[in-house]
Amino acid sequence: MLVIDNLTRHYGDRRALDGVSLRIEPGSFVGVIGRSGAGKSTLLRLINRLAEPSSGRILHGETDVTALSGHQLRDWRARCAMIFQQFNLVGRLDVMTNVLMGRLSHVPSHRSLLRMWSEADKAMALAALDGFDMGQFAGVRADQLSGGQQQRVAIARALVQEPEIILADEPVASLDPRNTRLVMDALAEVNRRYGITVMCNLHSLDLARAYCDRLIGLVAGRVVFDGRGFDLTEDVARRLYGLEAGEVLDDEASMPPPSMTIPARPAHHAAIGA
Repeated sequence: MLVIDNLTRHYGDRRALDGVSLRIEPGSFVGVIGRSGAGKSTLLRLINRLAEPSSGRILHGETDVTALSGHQLRDWRARCAMIFQQFNLVGRLDVMTNVLMGRLSHVPSHRSLLRMWSEADKAMALAALDGFDMGQFAGVRADQLSGGQQQRVAIARALVQEPEIILADEPVASLDPRNTRLVMDALAEVNRRYGITVMCNLHSLDLARAYCDRLIGLVAGRVVFDGRGFDLTEDVARRLYGLEAGEVLDDEASMPPPSMTIPARPAHHAAIGA
């Protein structure tokens, strides 16, 4: 259970997050929605400890995440993987090496610096890529891929971290409709197949309805909606987005997501490719 307790973050006089309290059940797919500046990215960055809260706590089971430092904080970031809008791949490195970077917390530092990856690590990385139909690009430089392909590589990298939680910060914001569907399918299948908790910031309300089993709506850093997709009415949309509500509704995105096949559970869940 991930518990967010009265979490607040100040940037000068502005409250980017204002007393947010949530309980996130293991294995859920949670969409965080709201207009730009509502606090969506701040919330995810605080959970991953890429930013520090001004007040409040983040708890995961018996662990006080807000009190972690050093190697314990690094371990948390491995267990709570982050996927970014900008993909954050190393463009000059090949796809396989980028995915293997997700294993850094599982291997000694001298091996990772020398890229002395074990055969088991390589097999895990390739199986993750194959599961997202990216195995044929393993030897290709990351900067030669399309945006949708790069994002699927980023998801594969997160998967081989063996995370309990994946935080996706606007993962489809820069993608066309086809690649949006492929990336969201990948996240949904990771959630369903592995039981990994997914928290995903989304701009499209109908995309959120189609993929997420719980939606959390933020306005000015405060939670103003917490419910299921069918509870998200046009009135709620107007409350969240004001005059922008019509722009974030997309009927095509509301179609049920098609399923895709990805490999068996990784490592402590059951090794990828096993």
